[in-house]
Amino acid sequence: MKKLFSLILIALAGTTFTACDSFLDTNVNPNAPTDVPVEQKLPAALVKTVNLETGALNQLGAVWAGYWAKATDGPVNTSLFRLEETYGVEAMSFDRDGRPIWEDSYTTLVNYKDIENSAAATGDLAYVGIAKIMQGWHFMRLVDLYNNVPFSDALQGSTNVTPKYEDGQVVYDGAINLITAGIQDIKAAPALSKKPVTDDVIFKGNLTLWVKFANTIKLRALLRQSEAGREGYINDELAKIKQEGSGFLGAGESALVNPGYQITAGLQNPFWDTYYRNQAGALTTGYNTLRPTAYLVQQYKERNDPRLPRLYRPVNGNYVGVPLGAISADFTMAKTSALLGPNENGNQPAGLLKSAQQPSVFLSSFESLFLQAEAAERGWLSGAEQLYEEAIKESFKYMTVPASEFVAYNAQPSVNFALASNKIERIIEQKWLALNSISSIEAWNDFRRLNYLNRLPQSLQSPSADPDFRPRRLTYRQSEVYTNSEEVARQGAIDPFRSRVFWNK
Repeated sequence: MKKLFSLILIALAGTTFTACDSFLDTNVNPNAPTDVPVEQKLPAALVKTVNLETGALNQLGAVWAGYWAKATDGPVNTSLFRLEETYGVEAMSFDRDGRPIWEDSYTTLVNYKDIENSAAATGDLAYVGIAKIMQGWHFMRLVDLYNNVPFSDALQGSTNVTPKYEDGQVVYDGAINLITAGIQDIKAAPALSKKPVTDDVIFKGNLTLWVKFANTIKLRALLRQSEAGREGYINDELAKIKQEGSGFLGAGESALVNPGYQITAGLQNPFWDTYYRNQAGALTTGYNTLRPTAYLVQQYKERNDPRLPRLYRPVNGNYVGVPLGAISADFTMAKTSALLGPNENGNQPAGLLKSAQQPSVFLSSFESLFLQAEAAERGWLSGAEQLYEEAIKESFKYMTVPASEFVAYNAQPSVNFALASNKIERIIEQKWLALNSISSIEAWNDFRRLNYLNRLPQSLQSPSADPDFRPRRLTYRQSEVYTNSEEVARQGAIDPFRSRVFWNK
């Protein structure tokens, strides 16, 4: 496993993206596959994907979905999520101080396209299928953030350096088609063709789980469009999923990524390494800075939620959060709750922090089950209440909460599914509590989609007194403005607080 991790690091080093370059200006030509075997390319690409999800995207969602605030004195990192808590969307587009989500996404897409081309040339359809599924993932994520993006003309290297933008809905449809094609490729892979094993750092070569994962992504994409008036399209796509027959990720079937994390500089789990302890065991400035919002703590308290003491450290027997964007010294490190880790938990794994070698969560079983619960409540599937309860149980299991605590928790009127007047809202509430700091970007997506944003805390550093003033999308990166200016101009004026992606009606 350590050897695999070293190979991944070498591959990542060879595809480092500099912020001042265009996403098209890479060293990988997808039309000219290299001699590097696909089993060496795949793990590096998967690690890049999960690092983007659990890093920049998780941080973005964690602030805008109301999870993260920061302590206001001591050895804090004052720049940590500064742009997010000030709603500095325009600043995020600048290359030096911003968030290179756009570039990282397209560079990784090029990597997957290279894998697809290489594997197609040798008839290794399992790799082709995985590469298509992951391309679908990234294209949908780009639409979630930017709406209209290059799709059909993208990933062509120097053949087309100014790819046209396509409507977000068109890109979503194309991404779902890619995923469907990926499923078909996996299922059509010849028995003697090359198939992933240890190089598959998610499912270890279990192609059945890859198909379930792909169906789960498609379900998420269809739910994303639940308010967009596309009932006919959604029904057609659901019929395809049902006909395929593999279903979705269920209990115990999380998509977890572990390339072989080690207690060594640069090789620890990235979340642990950033927000808890370095390889020498010293607390990081990220740990000293990060605090739960007062709103989040209150939501756990109102439900007597047993995940709260698994996530955070008490202060004088109480759990204390920080108002989002607070700058008052009243919210010092000594007075507010930090993350709970093994060192503060009797050397036992805690909710988010379990070990320096813990896998990164790519798509959890509980997120999948909440997706299925919402789909069932909408009449797309069956068994909404059972799926909802199973999702909470899976979240409890991940957060190290004893299974015995579920019955009392679920009996509360604020939790029980049958007692909810708005059952979709109840599902989203529990999903929000479960995704805290794990897949925070998905929580932000849910609240945008269902117009629940005003229920989340507004940053005290918001530039507007309007309580509905919240970011709804990102603006295009300056690197893209410089290199593809005509296409960017065709998208019109973008107001990140009023312009919406196509599914956010």
